[in-house]
Amino acid sequence: MFFRNEDGKRDGKPRVAGLPLLPLRDIIVFPHMVVPLFVGREKSIAALEHAMASDKTILLCAQKKAKTNEPTADDIFPVGTVGTLIQLLRLPDGTVKVLVEGKKRARVRRFVAADKFFEVEAEEIEEPVERTVELEALMRSVQSTFEAYVKLNKRIPPEMLMSVSTIDDPARLADTIVAHLSLKLNDKQAILETESPQKRLEKLYELMQGEIEILQVEKKIRTRVKKQMEKTQKEYYLNEQMQAIQKELGERDEFKNEIQELEEKIKNKKMSKEANLKAKKELKKLKMMSPMSAEATVVRNYIDWILTLPWYEYTDDKLDIAEAESILDEDHYGLKKPKQRILEYLAVHKLVDKIKGPILCFVGPPGVGKTSLAKSIARAMGRKFVRISLGGVRDEAEIRGHRRTYIGALPGKIIQSLKKAGSGNPVFLLDEVDKMSTDFRGDPSAALLEVLDPEQNFNFNDHYLDLDYDLSKVMFICTANTMSGIPGPLQDRMEVIRLAGYTDLEKLSIARRYLVRKQVETNGLDGVSIEFRDDAVKALIHRYTKESGVRSLEREVASVCRKIAKDVLKHGREKKYVIGPKAVQRFLGPPRFRYGTAEAEDQIGLTTGLAWTELGGELLTIEATVMPGKGKLMITGKLGEVMQESAQAAMSYVRSRAEVLGLDKRFIENMDIHVHVPEGAIPKDGPSAGITMATTLVSALCRLPVRKDVAMTGEITLRGRVLPIGGLKEKVLAAHRGGIKKILIPKENAKDVREIPKKIRDQLQIVLVDHTDEVLREALRLEDPDAFFQKLPAGQHQGGPPGPTSAGSEATPAA
Repeated sequence: MFFRNEDGKRDGKPRVAGLPLLPLRDIIVFPHMVVPLFVGREKSIAALEHAMASDKTILLCAQKKAKTNEPTADDIFPVGTVGTLIQLLRLPDGTVKVLVEGKKRARVRRFVAADKFFEVEAEEIEEPVERTVELEALMRSVQSTFEAYVKLNKRIPPEMLMSVSTIDDPARLADTIVAHLSLKLNDKQAILETESPQKRLEKLYELMQGEIEILQVEKKIRTRVKKQMEKTQKEYYLNEQMQAIQKELGERDEFKNEIQELEEKIKNKKMSKEANLKAKKELKKLKMMSPMSAEATVVRNYIDWILTLPWYEYTDDKLDIAEAESILDEDHYGLKKPKQRILEYLAVHKLVDKIKGPILCFVGPPGVGKTSLAKSIARAMGRKFVRISLGGVRDEAEIRGHRRTYIGALPGKIIQSLKKAGSGNPVFLLDEVDKMSTDFRGDPSAALLEVLDPEQNFNFNDHYLDLDYDLSKVMFICTANTMSGIPGPLQDRMEVIRLAGYTDLEKLSIARRYLVRKQVETNGLDGVSIEFRDDAVKALIHRYTKESGVRSLEREVASVCRKIAKDVLKHGREKKYVIGPKAVQRFLGPPRFRYGTAEAEDQIGLTTGLAWTELGGELLTIEATVMPGKGKLMITGKLGEVMQESAQAAMSYVRSRAEVLGLDKRFIENMDIHVHVPEGAIPKDGPSAGITMATTLVSALCRLPVRKDVAMTGEITLRGRVLPIGGLKEKVLAAHRGGIKKILIPKENAKDVREIPKKIRDQLQIVLVDHTDEVLREALRLEDPDAFFQKLPAGQHQGGPPGPTSAGSEATPAA
């Protein structure tokens, strides 16, 4: 008897009180089973210590949920196993390892205490055994089923079969077998709670059959997977053998047919000797490879690239100069210089059979037609057209390609575009060449040096191809907004053609000829009577756009057409639309831009200058005021360092000429001078406002008004010399647009006057000046100019009606 302190037998079953209970997680201990347990909870350790201090008997019951850390009476299964503690060992981390042996089943009747540990009153569960033939047959079936289970489940040692076969007791047989099965906790608990050994064996037999079926299915899956792996390995081995056999016998499969096709293509393709040898060498290498290998794919792609490039495939140029000129004029209004250069190229090409393609660079503000002009050139010459945008390109490999050692390597954009064109002499547009940048991946502009050098590009070497490719017949055209973004060595290889922007008359003609017609068609207004008056187009040009090109103008015309389209849907197509300035304002709202115009009257200390921006020329007013002070010169208007230094140089010039100008030598000591350039939020820089600042200072100090219809540009030196400036054409166009009548420009810019359209030159008086004294003579307005300027030399005039000159002046003929 394993119970102590018997207090009687109720219903014929022995009971005991004060038995310690050990709750178990995820494990059920059966009778005749020796199990090591690791115990860490305080109550459980206290129960073990109590049992060791008495007769080493303890009740082992499983928890209903393993995750419960502080179980109550309701969290513990009522049926468990009474066990004996064989050994108890305390571990350094505070836990206890205990070895227990299950003895008898027992049922908890009630919990006596649960403070330090669970203490219960339990009763022994009797296991009635009646040996029958049916029970003997069941035991044999269970043993044979367990044997089949052990064969399928490799986790149970085969020696277990020997010990099970010697068990004659049905209850012990069931408890021994169930302890080794991979069953769920609830299934094991159900078997533990079954009192009859026969019923226990039946349940166990049923559970083992289910487990065997699962194990058989798992075995089938493992076998099938293993066979598939073996089949794949076998096929690979056989493929390798087949290739070796085919190589010996010379048989051709699909891969061989592909290689034969490549051989035929290489034989028939007209390409350079180097490319032919390289293709044959790579094909020979391909023959030795497995068709499924990654290296074979790389080699095959490389051969395909060599074969698809247009090595000696050229389109015939249209060498009819008259037809080419007519196409260029049809597509673009104005732009005489670029058109003239193309016609020159065609003329030379017609006379000389072999000519290197020119490298042209169109530089100009946005919207003047640089990109579309390149397309027109291709159409006029009858060549294919390809374009790549270099804006934001930072990687040198974009131009030269990647070496074949890299995964996913490809040729650069130059070779890719030639393949796309299918011609070895297309018109190749490199758009936004000034927008490239440099980082750790290299300098793409340096990679372009070889591409754009006519002396080198006949053997351009792409990293991917590693072959020399002839680019000398390609006509490269670059576009850029400013030259400052293009490195010097790259500029040296290009023929720069500047597109200065359109005059108002040119914009008006472009709108009449192209833009209005195009937008009427685009917005579905064919058949509707629409007339854009010239004054409406001028209003769009002056008040709603601020550009050198016509891109924004086209957008505004499109906006007006959309408003008309909406009205057409309401009132039908019969209504006639005449668009004037009032209609423009009704459709587009108030004007967006202030139209830069000349001053309404002569003013003291206010001079009109000329400035250049990326959007074209602008009128720039500079004003100065004099106030009592201590000789301080203030310069405002968000000016750059160069422009501030120009103001200081102008001031030094004025001080050096104080006696001639009728100023006291020490005038600066008693006054402060403030020079301001309006539109102060816009950054401004450059030296070309030097003479404008000098004129403003003289006007403010001498209280002399500046002529309202005079504008000027030029750099000043300390001795008053006027140095040349850039962007003259744009500046003159801005002056003409603003109603200026006379322009003062440096004498050394006389060569640039011929770039200005003749219609503009005829309406302006262009005066060439060499010294600031001449500027003052032309710009200031006096009642008796001879008295004031008797010591100042006269100016020089270019174009237009003659201006005021004095003895010794030299008139330059109109350019």
